[in-house]
Amino acid sequence: MDEDLHGAEFRECDLTGARLIGVVMQDAVIDGLVTNLVVNGVEVTEYVEAELDRRHPVRVLIRSEEPADLREAARRLHAGWTATIERIRRTPGIERRSVNDEWSAVQTMRHLVFVHDSWFRRCCLGSTELFTPMGIGPTVDPYREAHGIDLSLDPSLDEIVGVRAAQTAELQAWLDQVSAAQLAAPAPVPDDDVWPPYARGRSVRQCLGTVLNETFEHHGFCVRDLDLIEAQDAG
Repeated sequence: MDEDLHGAEFRECDLTGARLIGVVMQDAVIDGLVTNLVVNGVEVTEYVEAELDRRHPVRVLIRSEEPADLREAARRLHAGWTATIERIRRTPGIERRSVNDEWSAVQTMRHLVFVHDSWFRRCCLGSTELFTPMGIGPTVDPYREAHGIDLSLDPSLDEIVGVRAAQTAELQAWLDQVSAAQLAAPAPVPDDDVWPPYARGRSVRQCLGTVLNETFEHHGFCVRDLDLIEAQDAG
């Protein structure tokens, strides 16, 4: 039986193994962890990944095992965010606006505060300290508001930027000293029920990769939405 799913949105769902046969798909957008995608008999993932690497060379550095490449990746990511924050400051108030039910710019940066606390401090350093209260993490319990997170907070852009600057400096100082052997070692994840529970058994390098990837991906989301907001305002 034919189904009209025109304009449907599938958010935060697992479509692994899905088969779309005889479909009409025009002006569609796919955004997420996509591998082994076959379109009309052609596996297109490699083409997409190659094009993304061409557009964003930092992706290649993020995947490297060499400490020097990872240091350069962190430097470029920081530079990208610095430019975007300067852009945000030129339009006061835009940092709290959102489109398509996505996070606003300040929410995105608050999420990166959480990513640093969880995937870097806990997983790369073995820290058991409470998370920075302004951070935004998973929406599921018991992790939604735990281990120091306070979702009632409404920090200013300057407060968030200050925390992110300190975290970035901490990460860069660590990268300046880390060796390939340290990166290859098992991640010193504390033995407790604090996010991320599935990090155990991973290497320090893998956990660092999550930090760098999240920083890159969420910057892309933030820029995308700023573009949309500015286009709406100009229309």
